[in-house]
Amino acid sequence: QVHLVESGGGLVQPGGSLRLSCVASGSISAINIMVWFRQTPGNQREMVARIARDGGANMADSVVGRFRISRDNAGNTIYLQMNSLKPEDTAVYYCNANSGPDSYWGQGTQVTVSS
Repeated sequence: QVHLVESGGGLVQPGGSLRLSCVASGSISAINIMVWFRQTPGNQREMVARIARDGGANMADSVVGRFRISRDNAGNTIYLQMNSLKPEDTAVYYCNANSGPDSYWGQGTQVTVSS
């Protein structure tokens, strides 16, 4: 079992920055990849960024050059640094961890970009 807790969301003006954190606990040594998703009302969750055990990372085209995913040395916390935020980045952001056939989700954190 893996437990995920996100934090760092909030209200920010367009052009501003936020950093989201996701702390994993439990069987973290079995995690292969961790992913940030986001979801707006009425829409499916979309992948924003992911980072693998070996550190390889991928970003969605919509956030390339503005967002960056990273993790701490212990491997149990990942971050999503979000810069140059736009109103269309407004969403609930979820942390996801994959461990073999199992997939775990955090409770989500709201990001609102508005003036």
